[in-house]
Amino acid sequence: MTDTATMLSTEPADDTLAAPGVSPRRAAWQRFVRYRLALPGAITLALLVLGALLGPLVWTVDPNVVDPAQYRKPPGPGHPLGTDSAGRDVLARLLVGARVSLAVGLAAALTATIVGILLGSLAGYLRGWVDALLNRISEVFQSFPTIIVIITVAAVMGPSLPGMIIIIGLMDWTGAFRVTRGLTMSLREQDSIQAVVGLGAPSSRVVLRHVVPAVLGPATVVATGMTGGVIMLEAALSFLGLGVPPPTASWGSMLNQAQSLSILEGMPWLWLPPGLAIAVTVLSVNFIGEGLRNAVDPKQGRR
Repeated sequence: MTDTATMLSTEPADDTLAAPGVSPRRAAWQRFVRYRLALPGAITLALLVLGALLGPLVWTVDPNVVDPAQYRKPPGPGHPLGTDSAGRDVLARLLVGARVSLAVGLAAALTATIVGILLGSLAGYLRGWVDALLNRISEVFQSFPTIIVIITVAAVMGPSLPGMIIIIGLMDWTGAFRVTRGLTMSLREQDSIQAVVGLGAPSSRVVLRHVVPAVLGPATVVATGMTGGVIMLEAALSFLGLGVPPPTASWGSMLNQAQSLSILEGMPWLWLPPGLAIAVTVLSVNFIGEGLRNAVDPKQGRR
């Protein structure tokens, strides 16, 4: 997705260093907006979040009310996006489903990033057997396909929203771990860190007060890219019936109805709204991630 986003960018490839007197925060913002799709992506994602929060308050139709008389009605008065196979309003379920899909993506990515930062900081700072052990553990987690593990857990314990967030978060921490570990190894040798160690500061204080804040920027980039992948993973699991339990709406569970050619060809209102919502959200998140990559790494814009 990053390569696609890069090809779509209309910004020049070269980046320049910030002018004298420009604050680091302002320089980072300039590098962020230099990637022209980053700001539209941020605005689009903000509108999606706003719609998820306020939409159900404006469109007050109950998304779970079953009405056989409204079976698969096309868009029209009273139902701007039509109704589904149970006679439920598609627009209401789309707005409520946005809360679920976005919450899963953000919460799971945040969980995975926190775990990755903490373990990566410990591995990079302590080195030795701690680093070797955590590296082996990360390799074990990488060897298991996340979706297979989640399907197995859902089959044994049943599908649930908190369970899906926890499992995804605990399975996807390896990306943040690798980035944090590498940066921590570099930070460990800097004079500022060595001075703090020389003053007798314990390792826990050095890691939490000096190492973790320094790696938050790059880790945020990893978390942003992870969010889009988690949203797609949740949609795939809900499409298979292993996501959030019914009748709770999510974009993936709405796509679950589009499993026949007749629906795909003749009833696009059943699958097109959630499909477009997923695509727009994932693209927006990836555009933001590319902008953050440029903001964190000034050399990125010159590649």
